[in-house]
Amino acid sequence: MKKILHIISSPRGDASLSIKLGNAIIEKIKAEYPGSTVKESNLVKQQFPHLEEAHLTSFFTPAESRTPANITALKNSDEAIEDLKDADIIVIGAPLYNFSIHSTLKAWIDHIVRAGITFKYDENGPEGLLKGKKVYISLASGGIFSDGPMRSVDFVEPYLKHILSFIGLTDISVFRVEGSAIPGVKDTALEKGINSIHLN
Repeated sequence: MKKILHIISSPRGDASLSIKLGNAIIEKIKAEYPGSTVKESNLVKQQFPHLEEAHLTSFFTPAESRTPANITALKNSDEAIEDLKDADIIVIGAPLYNFSIHSTLKAWIDHIVRAGITFKYDENGPEGLLKGKKVYISLASGGIFSDGPMRSVDFVEPYLKHILSFIGLTDISVFRVEGSAIPGVKDTALEKGINSIHLN
């Protein structure tokens, strides 16, 4: 039995290929680990705020010195980090928009990457503090970015791998639905993506 956290960042709802692929990943996990539970965090509906001065000030205010305003400013961040800490497996839906991630996912990342909470610096450099978890990234794109001439402009996979590893989430697998805008490819893109899923 595993605790699964499903992060959704697509605004396309039921039409979203990253959500469909993410759900397929979760179904395979549940088949592998009967009794697993799923918590869904829909970043589009939740609308994580972009970082403002109040958030940054609150991040660096010691817990014993925080005002009610600080605590309010930290609410989204604290809850998102607790969800990550509680999860065994994290499935992140990441549609590719303009060669990068959707702004909702970037806002979430800005709230979970916190010095002293999810990473720290010591004499050896940075150390991620969220360890021992498995991450699956469900990446969807209209073009083909896993190989060929467009690979160098895929800023989703390398960025997510780097920033998640920075906070200790180093065990990352990426599955793709790609070519969904390309004639001759789009009709089988989702099926191909689902068939590529392997948990180990």
